Amino acid sequence: MKALVLAGGHGTRLRPITHTSAKQLVPVANKPVLFYGLEAIADCGIEDVGIIVGDTAAEIMAAVGDGSAHGVRVTYIRQEQPLGLAHAVLIARDFLDDDDFVMYLGDNFIVGGIGDHVAAFRAHRPAAQLLLTRVPNPSEFGVAELDAQGRVVGLQEKPAVPRGDLVLVGVYLFSAAVHEAVRAIKPSGRGELEITDAIQWLIDRGSDVRSTVIDGYWKDTGNVTDMLEVNRSVLETVERGVHGEVDAASELVGRVSVGAGARITGSRIVGPVMIGPGTVVEGCYVGPFTSIGADCVLRDSEIEFSIVLPGSSILGVRRIEASLIGRKVEVTPGPRTPAAHRLVLGDHSKVQISS
Repeated sequence: MKALVLAGGHGTRLRPITHTSAKQLVPVANKPVLFYGLEAIADCGIEDVGIIVGDTAAEIMAAVGDGSAHGVRVTYIRQEQPLGLAHAVLIARDFLDDDDFVMYLGDNFIVGGIGDHVAAFRAHRPAAQLLLTRVPNPSEFGVAELDAQGRVVGLQEKPAVPRGDLVLVGVYLFSAAVHEAVRAIKPSGRGELEITDAIQWLIDRGSDVRSTVIDGYWKDTGNVTDMLEVNRSVLETVERGVHGEVDAASELVGRVSVGAGARITGSRIVGPVMIGPGTVVEGCYVGPFTSIGADCVLRDSEIEFSIVLPGSSILGVRRIEASLIGRKVEVTPGPRTPAAHRLVLGDHSKVQISS
């Protein structure tokens, strides 16, 4: 069995971060989202991985290399334009050959991995197996319609009026039957070859298409809110460990991970928190569900429920929360303006001003 990982796309919902960085490499708990997917694939015993790359190919290739660090062998497949998930399968035909494969969207995150789902697919070998979950906003996803026996009978791609709240998670399992399907379909109104259309083609021809509703945590990390939520989820599992320097004037509460070479002085850090290697934290409060990347500087500041990428500095800023701060960013206070009150008061007024 092989894996096809999609790591192209423009990441428009994460701009401006993705103007200079691939969305799949934005870190969660100081590790790129893409790496979690590769590790989940390797945990299933899958070794051959094709990675679909686009405009950010050089960055993805530099980060992943040959895949050996993640226990896989990587082949890179260039997609000149993001023309849909089915198009990715189409251009990966030579790599995939006639093998079964798992298709994994590189910006998706599933707590607990995909091992059980891959094992079930290997045991029954349907034409396709889909992972589904319930969401409050199904019109933003591919929606699956099931019959009374739980079989997939219809799919809708981001419908204005969805027929239910079960949507496709960004992990699909396919046999070689999908190759005929992706060749047979036409581009959608969006100009893309939709994987939902290919799966519907299989359904319409009587192919065995199965589904599993997952109860675990899943997120498409395509926007800042979801990135912060995934970061929170992963930090829930962080183990306390201090590999840097923490002075006697500092207090570490709960699960706080301090990387090698980091230095904490005169600060209070309330976990779960991850501080990257080489980072300096002086006179700060760092609150729960915050990950600070490597080689950052935080001084006389407060931050909580946020992600700070490597090389950034936050100096003298009170209260940052629910924020995603990119690489080598400088955050400092603005110039102080004179405080003044503008009043229009009638006769015999009484005014109390706290200045």
